[in-house]
Amino acid sequence: MAGKKLYDIVLKGGRVIDPAQGIDGIRDVGIKDGKIAAVKADLRGSKKNIDVRGKIVLPGMIDSHAHVFQHVSGRFGLNPDMAGVRSGVTTLVDQGGPSCMTFPSFRKFIVEPADSRVLAFISIYVVGGLEGHYYPYLYAPEGVDVKATVRAARENGDLVRGIKSHAEIAGFERWGLDVMKLAVKAGKELDLPVYIHFGQLWARPKKPKYQVDVDKVLSDTVKILRPGDILAHPFTRHPGGFVNSKGKLHPIVKRALDKGLKMDVGHGSHFSFDMAKKVLDAGVLPHTLGADMHGYNTSVMPQPGTPVDHPDDEMHLFAGRAQFSLCHAMSEMLALGVALEDVVPMVTNNCATMLGMEGEIGTLKKGVDADISVLNDERGKWTFVDNSRTEVGAERLLTPLFCMRKGERFEADSPLLPQPDLIAA
Repeated sequence: MAGKKLYDIVLKGGRVIDPAQGIDGIRDVGIKDGKIAAVKADLRGSKKNIDVRGKIVLPGMIDSHAHVFQHVSGRFGLNPDMAGVRSGVTTLVDQGGPSCMTFPSFRKFIVEPADSRVLAFISIYVVGGLEGHYYPYLYAPEGVDVKATVRAARENGDLVRGIKSHAEIAGFERWGLDVMKLAVKAGKELDLPVYIHFGQLWARPKKPKYQVDVDKVLSDTVKILRPGDILAHPFTRHPGGFVNSKGKLHPIVKRALDKGLKMDVGHGSHFSFDMAKKVLDAGVLPHTLGADMHGYNTSVMPQPGTPVDHPDDEMHLFAGRAQFSLCHAMSEMLALGVALEDVVPMVTNNCATMLGMEGEIGTLKKGVDADISVLNDERGKWTFVDNSRTEVGAERLLTPLFCMRKGERFEADSPLLPQPDLIAA
């Protein structure tokens, strides 16, 4: 039919980066019926054009480490759309919030109402992510039900992409490897990856059952993991992580990566610029860049000496500025010297592969849902700060402008987003 429009919307003239297709250049992106219809130069025949010249246009960004079990997980759970589409992120992976006991409510009250796509790594613990750092005894082997977890994961196979567990000093002192072995057992039964937290989470016991060498936490854990399992928080400021007590990259790290294990930044309040530099300088680059935003690290920690609700809060509350985002985590990677071309896969196709959804999300391939993130790429002078109050200067800042989720536009207006003028040097 003469005059028929080929596209509902065309994003015009942005720098399109789609590592899954090997695209990096000035392109237009055409959308039809909520799907990607074309990625080419100078597309014509659209009902509506959106000028994105000077912007970066990415496949809808994926946050591989989120905490969005709002209301149920106490202060941990953020609103999924505040951390998702209204922060320029189209897909969120809740890490360990829902469990075999709570997954039905996660689906009904979080996943179904959200405009963002929400997936999950189901908690190996029956209690899930219910502010359990206050109550470490809930995370003992007695608090794990492998059979029920496997059943819940299978019943929710459209959402469950893996298993969440922890490898940290206080847990090792209480239970050794017992809980993680149960997580690996569930992962094997489901043929899904296990996501392992490194860095302190719980208060250490006064009378530990096991004496723990902090430099063996990582190596002992790696021994029981499988290719595809995920090591989280490589840049943690806490002992027991990728940097050993001598301040060097743990020798097991490169062997673990050669074995096929993956790395997720899992930024959160664990992130240390000093540790990140040591890991990156040793030639180790993470596969994915989870922001690990939750209600503690989007709050400012009180000044030293000010009482907090619980002693463990100081491990999680953010000592710097209250707002945070996946884009901000990307900007910090740039400030550490990682190239944009290496950062983009961490929030797009690498995540899709980790989730077993390669070719479905994290790409602008023709026919997939029109999930697109459009970013500002600003130049200036800013100061980033970590939870150890270490500062790093930056001359480049990525901020979300808007995103498209199945072709619907969402402005980046979340109150969680950092304000550039507040971090100006």
